[in-house]
Amino acid sequence: MAQNSPVLGIDFGTSNSAAGILLDGKPHLIEIEPGQQTLPTTFFFDFDTRQTLIGSSANAALTDGLEGRFMRALKRVLGTGLMHEKRQILNERVTFVDIIARFLNRIKTRAEAQTGLTFEIALSGRPVNFHGPGDTREAQAEDDLRQCYLTAGFKNVSFMAEPEAAAIASGATLGRGLIVDIGGGTSDFSLFETGASGKVTILANHGIRIGGTDFDRAINVDTVMPLLGKGTQLRKDIGAGLLTAPNAIFNDLATWEKIPFLYTAQTRRMASDMANLAEEPAKLQRLVTVLKDELGHDLAFAVERGKIDANKAEVVQAHISLDMIEHALAAPLDALDISRSLAAFSTALYAGARDTLHMADCAPGDVGHVIYVGGSSLMSLVPQAMQALLPEAEHSFTEVFTAVADGLAIAANRP
Repeated sequence: MAQNSPVLGIDFGTSNSAAGILLDGKPHLIEIEPGQQTLPTTFFFDFDTRQTLIGSSANAALTDGLEGRFMRALKRVLGTGLMHEKRQILNERVTFVDIIARFLNRIKTRAEAQTGLTFEIALSGRPVNFHGPGDTREAQAEDDLRQCYLTAGFKNVSFMAEPEAAAIASGATLGRGLIVDIGGGTSDFSLFETGASGKVTILANHGIRIGGTDFDRAINVDTVMPLLGKGTQLRKDIGAGLLTAPNAIFNDLATWEKIPFLYTAQTRRMASDMANLAEEPAKLQRLVTVLKDELGHDLAFAVERGKIDANKAEVVQAHISLDMIEHALAAPLDALDISRSLAAFSTALYAGARDTLHMADCAPGDVGHVIYVGGSSLMSLVPQAMQALLPEAEHSFTEVFTAVADGLAIAANRP
């Protein structure tokens, strides 16, 4: 996309973000934080200082136990009614458009400070599907993201499918290849072909709404939430008999983008009522503690750490530490536990890749190379599913956290 003005390529991710420009013909990533080329897509609204913290400082504020409101995975809110609802945060009423715009403005400001350039145009990555093929929210999601960029100070923004950007950055060998991009919120696939000139042609793009945050949620619901009362029995308020504790509160507490909305008087009262009626009150009392002390994100980060540890070949028995809730409380977690929790996702990933090939009438044997990008592609279930579909292909991991930003930087400034 030729431009008279410099263009900033931005990979706005569910969990992490990056940005880059073309420098001397090669992609150059912006140092968004000191020494770091990626920025956690997180926010912390500090109740004491009345400041909005972004990225690593937001994560640190949460882990340090500062009083405030933490948010993550806001990319998954794009296209929903929540984006434009005004809510009171610190001293003002803002929408999620305003919040995301501040994050994008931070990237813009850092890029301009480092390069001495002014960036009025952005090329943004976007998932192939924000919500799902044919979902009525798709157009609205892109419109929402465009509005975030404009509010951040950009005058113009165009979009490129994230796996397409990764394919451009891959420098792949001749022939057909498949980009498998497993991010925090979506899984995207691009079938591409590299010709003798080195030009990359996209043959098919496909995406499903599954990502690392879904992996975390499934493990959380299956492994941790039973310790907080999921599946336990409650006595009826009136009359004899027992009821199972409702699942909704546990499912929401395991969902990154829904956690901030659980810290209400109504939800806390419901948890307390359940604890009073519970056959196993100690478990429900843990739920009361999590809501009272606003520990939902601490718990979610603990699940993420446990998932990563259990995915390491050298770790025989990992665990999810829940000390923040109760001293010495932990949930054992091993590869078999993860396999059980994520079995449905493995099947969906296989089907997503298979459908991508079908869209281009491409046989599995015609794919010579599978390239993995996105932090969640490091989970073993991902290459296992792809190897089952494409056993003859060469499988390789590229710059999993920065390949999309590299490709956007190249595409944004090429003739």
